[in-house]
Amino acid sequence: MQGERSLGRKLFLAKWSIYFIGLLIMAFGIVLMIRANLGSAPWDVFHIGLFYQIGLTIGTWSIIVGFFILMISSIISKKLPQIGAFLNMLMVGIFIDLYLMVPQLHTPDTVIGKIAMLILGIVVIGVGIGVYISSRCGAGPRDSLMIALTEMTGWKVQYIRLGMELVVLCLGWLLGGPIFIGTILFSLTIGSIVGMTLPACQKTTDSILYKIQHSNDKKVTLQI
Repeated sequence: MQGERSLGRKLFLAKWSIYFIGLLIMAFGIVLMIRANLGSAPWDVFHIGLFYQIGLTIGTWSIIVGFFILMISSIISKKLPQIGAFLNMLMVGIFIDLYLMVPQLHTPDTVIGKIAMLILGIVVIGVGIGVYISSRCGAGPRDSLMIALTEMTGWKVQYIRLGMELVVLCLGWLLGGPIFIGTILFSLTIGSIVGMTLPACQKTTDSILYKIQHSNDKKVTLQI
């Protein structure tokens, strides 16, 4: 019984550690895109637009918007949000603000440097998404809303996601958010990047959890 509890704690810590590492990576990619100053992802365009018009911080707006999205998702689905969605909302905003305070993460002086930072940011976001999803600890607020709307309307996921992205992009543009080539590049490539990173991350995560789960078997074998 004690061994089972110990194993359960190890699996719990491993899954949530992977989840938070994924959020850290994703937030880093978001900040790289922001600092590249060549356009941000649609939701970040909205957050930055709110920052320009009202103040606070970009990370704070990410948290506030995420909170309202979770409320809407809960009303639509008539379910309380998962703890993973809540932590995603909170921690990504905090991580964004922390990264933005790092003086070394500044906008490059050259166009080539900005493009390199932009591309790196998009790839890093894709890796972060793959890592945090692979832990299976819950979807983020935006994904929760997408799932709730899909279940309510019966429409295809890609149409719901596209509609959400277009709405927040228009709102962000009206607020003065940074729409440029990076916004288009992100929208066109992020799906394919996650399509490559998620299977690799899932395989790695499953392997780590499998080794932890069967670590006791090895101990028993050695004792025999």
